Amino acid sequence: MKNKIVFMGTPIFSVPILKSLYQNGYPVSVVYTQPPNKSQRGQKLKNSPIHNISEILNLEVRTPLNLKNNENEYNYLKNLNADLAIVVAYGQIIPEEFLNLTKHGFINIHASLLPKWRGAAPIQRSIMNLDKETGISFMKIVKKLDEGPVCKKLNIKISEKDNYETLSDKLSSLASENMLDIIDDIFEEKVLYEEQNHEEATYANKILKSEGEIKWTENAENILGKINGLYPSPGAWFVYKGERYKILNAELGFKSDQAGKVVDNNLEIACGNNKSIKVIQIQRQGKNIQNIGEFMLGSSIKKDTNLNNA
Repeated sequence: MKNKIVFMGTPIFSVPILKSLYQNGYPVSVVYTQPPNKSQRGQKLKNSPIHNISEILNLEVRTPLNLKNNENEYNYLKNLNADLAIVVAYGQIIPEEFLNLTKHGFINIHASLLPKWRGAAPIQRSIMNLDKETGISFMKIVKKLDEGPVCKKLNIKISEKDNYETLSDKLSSLASENMLDIIDDIFEEKVLYEEQNHEEATYANKILKSEGEIKWTENAENILGKINGLYPSPGAWFVYKGERYKILNAELGFKSDQAGKVVDNNLEIACGNNKSIKVIQIQRQGKNIQNIGEFMLGSSIKKDTNLNNA
């Protein structure tokens, strides 16, 4: 196969897709990813997951801070004369003038059933919205964000136990397992692109840390959606006596009491719709993650505690 491919991606979600291309002999000429950033614990620079796997596979890596008004990268891609660019959670908007630099354009592998959940956080938003299904869309990139025509959609069910991490893994596998046939069809000009119904579009805005705050007056199902959708980061949390507690895993309960009241000795908490959540894993501010039995042994939060008393 002689077709040249440009790959653009950054997080762990993108890794199985790049590996599938490489392992099946698709010639990836260059990989674009976000520049190294500082790790949480200090000043040491940390490469993206795509950067790391690209070095293992001995692929050329480029890490421009920005493609906008970047004459150097524009000329590099123009001279490369590639056949297709594949974009998977790259983290940068591709400037309009770049979109004609490959023979078959730029294809975005997007983790939702477009036009639903355009934008930066489709997986988290689908869980937080209590959607029953989601999927992968193969979309041709145009000037406007996630508005391009779609050549393929793949559906997957969202289980009650799915969180951002598990659903992300499932969607990445779904994309990598089905992508090669779609790429072949693109090269052979067999694909048919269908315009999105823009009137049905919804938007998956970037997640803010403040969205993780749990309000106990909300429905138990919505609180679980927040816990699962924001796992493992930034997480769903509440404040009690000045300390922040992050809930990492919980399940639905059916006990009724004042919203925010702890109704038993295993941290089952009443919510706003006469239901409750049973906490399974929790992390006190500055401490390690604990299973609920271990946590309750040393906690000041007991049965009848009102968690609204922050």
